[in-house]
Amino acid sequence: MKKAPTYALSPRERVLTSLGWKEPDRVPIQVYLTPEVESMLREHFDAQETAPASRPDATRVSTATRSTHGDDALLLHLGVDFRTVEPEWLGPVKEPHDGITYDIWGAGYRRVFHGAGYYDEAVELPLAGLRTLSDVENYPWPDPDDYDYSVLAEQCRRYDDYALMLGGAGMPDILNGVSRGRGMQQVMMDIGLRDEVGLAIIDHRCDFYYQVLKRGLEAAGGRVDILQLGEDTGNQNGRMFSPRDFAEVFRPRLEPFYRLAHEFGANAMMHSCGDSHDIMPTFIDMGLDVLDAMQPEPRGMDPETIRAACRGKLAFCGLISTQKTLPFGTVADCRAEARHRLDAIAPGGGYIFAPAHCIQPGTPLENVLAVYEEALGRSL
Repeated sequence: MKKAPTYALSPRERVLTSLGWKEPDRVPIQVYLTPEVESMLREHFDAQETAPASRPDATRVSTATRSTHGDDALLLHLGVDFRTVEPEWLGPVKEPHDGITYDIWGAGYRRVFHGAGYYDEAVELPLAGLRTLSDVENYPWPDPDDYDYSVLAEQCRRYDDYALMLGGAGMPDILNGVSRGRGMQQVMMDIGLRDEVGLAIIDHRCDFYYQVLKRGLEAAGGRVDILQLGEDTGNQNGRMFSPRDFAEVFRPRLEPFYRLAHEFGANAMMHSCGDSHDIMPTFIDMGLDVLDAMQPEPRGMDPETIRAACRGKLAFCGLISTQKTLPFGTVADCRAEARHRLDAIAPGGGYIFAPAHCIQPGTPLENVLAVYEEALGRSL
C-alpha cells in the first residue's frame, strides 16, 4: 500500500460535500460492526476498550449503530467520518431476570448463540397480548419526557469536526421494532388487514420516536447533519409489502420523519435491508436523501444500475457485501469490490463507503482491513 495521502477536508465537510453531490477529497466512510468483529478489530489495532457498558435504550443498543457510539480509537483507525449523538434514557426499564433483559417497550430478550456469534432474540412479547384499543391505551408506553436531551449539546461540541447523526436504524422501524414486542407474523397480518389494534400500536411507536427525534434536533441546535431512521422495505427477492400497503401504511408514517429532518437542516437517511430498487423512486418523491445500508446481493440491486437511476437524487450508503464477499471472498475479491465502488459508484458524490450491514462474526480480519485500506489509500 502506498504512503498514506493527506486530505484537506474535515470529516463533516467531506460528508456534506458528498451529500451535496460534489466530489470530496476522498469518499466518506462508515462502519457497521457486530460486537465480535468490533473486538477483533480493537485487538488488531491494540486499542484500549472504551465502548460504553450495555444499557437499555430505545431499541437496545443496535449493532447497526454501535460503531458510531463506541470506540473512538477504532473509528479513527478506520477513517470513519460520522459520530452519533443521543439523549440519555432516564426512564423505567423492567429488571432483568433468568437471563432475560428488557427494552423500554417491555419486550424481553435472551442472548442466543448462532454458530459464530451471539444475538439477542425477543422471547417475551407483551404487545402480542393487546387485543382491544382499550388494551393499547392502558399499556405502559415509554414517554419522550424520560430522556435527558440536555446531554446533546456537549456531545455535539465533542464531535464538532464530524458529521453528526441523531437517531438509528430502529427508529421508527415499524416492522421489526413492533414485531419484537408483538411477533413478526402478527405485525404483518396487522398491516395486511389494517387491524385497528395493530395500527394503533404502530402509531404509538411512530409518535414516540417523532417526539424524541424532534426534541433531540431542538436540543442539538441545528448541529445534526443526518437524521438516521430505519424501515426494512425489501427482502432478498423484492418488496416486503405491496405498493398499496406501503402507500397506505408506511408512507404516511415515514414521510413526516423526512420532513422533520429537513426542518432542522439535516439530511434524512433511512436504513432498509433487501431489494428496494422498485421503491427508490417513491423514496425520492417522499424526500429521502440517503438510503442505507445498500445490499448488493439481491437481483434488483446491481450497484451500477441503481446508481444510474438515482444519481443526483438519492445518495447511497453501503454496497460492500456482508453476505458474500467480506465473509467468504479472498482478500483480492474484497479489494476488487471495494475498488469498484470507489471507481464506479463514488465519483460525483452521493456515496458513503460502508458494509451493507453489520460485519458478521467469522469474517476474516484481513478481508475487513482490505476494504478499508482501499477506501483510505493506506495500510491498516
